[in-house]
Amino acid sequence: MKLAFHLSDALSEALISRAKTLGVAPEELARAAVADVLSSPAEDFRAHAEQLLLKNAELYRRLA
Repeated sequence: MKLAFHLSDALSEALISRAKTLGVAPEELARAAVADVLSSPAEDFRAHAEQLLLKNAELYRRLA
């Protein structure tokens, strides 16, 4: 499956920087991050998702 989404400039820069440090393409790092999240137990995923939603609540409110 091919998936496209937009990252903020800060997230994009962080992804590129971390990928460079690890010696992989940014796309590979993103794919590995998604695979890691999806392979985590449901409760871990729920906790991470809730943390992200709370962290970005203001952004989501402005985008709505």
